[in-house]
Amino acid sequence: MNYKTTLKAGFLLAVMLLLGSVAAQAVAPAVDVRYDTTLGHYLTGANGMTLYVFTNDTEGQSSCYEGCAAAWPPLTVEGDSVAVSPLAIPGSFGIIERTDGTMQASYNGNPLYFWRDDEVPGDATGQGRGDVWYVANLNPMVQVLQDDEHGDILVGPSGMTLYLFTNDEVDVTNCYGGCARAWPPLMTSSSIVMSGAGVTAEFELATIARDDGGMQITYNGKPLYYFINDHVPGDTTGQNRGEVWFVISVSP
Repeated sequence: MNYKTTLKAGFLLAVMLLLGSVAAQAVAPAVDVRYDTTLGHYLTGANGMTLYVFTNDTEGQSSCYEGCAAAWPPLTVEGDSVAVSPLAIPGSFGIIERTDGTMQASYNGNPLYFWRDDEVPGDATGQGRGDVWYVANLNPMVQVLQDDEHGDILVGPSGMTLYLFTNDEVDVTNCYGGCARAWPPLMTSSSIVMSGAGVTAEFELATIARDDGGMQITYNGKPLYYFINDHVPGDTTGQNRGEVWFVISVSP
């Protein structure tokens, strides 16, 4: 290969890498979802950092400016929409205009912010600050999904299958440590459990306090869990594991 050919090949490779980088940036979501064994599912920015809501805000309007905004940087976006994770996220996203002219992302009308003292993805040191700052939880939602094999089953807020553990007792979980790592509990930071599609009045949704912290959602007194080997909505690979783990069929 001569010098000109090498130079041309190098140029083409550089262009391809640049275009790939631009494309990756174009599809990168401004908002994603993270799961925590205490906080449940909550929103993060594209960088993985925790997002928060400010209870002193009013719907569709931020009251956090100057020193407040320096401590709690708003999640600003370009354009007229908010790019979100490909996972199903219940609720609605929008954009509000701040008084400085920038556009801030909102979730269910609540403006979204970062916290300056969070250092790495997974940090949530702003939770409960001043009793007015809280992680931006997904609506704690249990919903019904029609499954070809198991009929109508319960799923979590992102559409992932939920399971019950027959070794549990009513309103008591016996799944901790390695068990909870393999079968993450469906957690929430609120005592109010919102119901989603297909959930009717006879569904008894509640919460229990776990010994390792946080509140776990229950259905008819049964603590609810995910399975670590389920990867996308519709997976039910945990069904009948060890003859003690089962999807929750609610078919009539």
